Amino acid sequence: MKLLMICPIWGMAGIPLQNALQKIKDAGYDGVEYGCSLHDPIRPVFMELASKLNLQVVAQQYDASGNSFAAYAQSLEAHLRYLASFKPLFINSQTGRDFYSVEENIALIQMAAGIEQETGCRIVHETHRGKFAYSVATTLQYIDALPALGLTGDFSHFCVVSESYLEEQQGSMERIFPHVHHLHARVGHPQGAQVTDPRLPEWKYALDKHLQWWDTVIQQKRAAGVDYFTITSEFGPVPYMPTAPFTQQPVGDQWDINLYMSRLLRNRYAGML
Repeated sequence: MKLLMICPIWGMAGIPLQNALQKIKDAGYDGVEYGCSLHDPIRPVFMELASKLNLQVVAQQYDASGNSFAAYAQSLEAHLRYLASFKPLFINSQTGRDFYSVEENIALIQMAAGIEQETGCRIVHETHRGKFAYSVATTLQYIDALPALGLTGDFSHFCVVSESYLEEQQGSMERIFPHVHHLHARVGHPQGAQVTDPRLPEWKYALDKHLQWWDTVIQQKRAAGVDYFTITSEFGPVPYMPTAPFTQQPVGDQWDINLYMSRLLRNRYAGML
């Protein structure tokens, strides 16, 4: 199984696109996770540059909106079809709303499955606060209803929602792991979706818990014989990154932290693949 380490474009808006993608390539990443608004004029330039640099593209859907379920569904469909036209490696979608009914969210997931079948572009759904898969328990509801459901595992959100490291939900997590087709390697904690810096000793327990979950996913995918698996080291900029009082300066370096996480996981799993 080949491990593909992906870098988020999130947080690099202040760098010219060509320089940002070259920086990602030079750092040893295999690809870039990229989201954009509908009909973004930078799209063809982005795809051309990524192709020239031999960077895989994971498309990210985070922008669907609407003041009603019908409006949101229409927006989500438009975003997924637009991103599928990129012909990315796959689409990672932040899908649904935590206040929609189970039936409404299922309808959105089924719509995405129809687009996947029609376009041939795989669509997986991120475990994320505010979306349908915002907690361990709710995610299991959708797995029970849709056994083929594919997920992006961002377990930092589960920690915030449950205000725990999921110690009492390990059995439920074991049911979720087989559905994970992509990982967001951000370390969360019971009061936030991002620790200040996973290298600090005060966050060792948080890092170790996330590593245990990620290890299980990697082991299962290897046993299943999949060709490749993708991990995005997705520590974010301000406001995900905590800031110092008054100055509002970030307390950590997003790029350095993501590069550390990418190399940690590549080295950790080198002997497992």
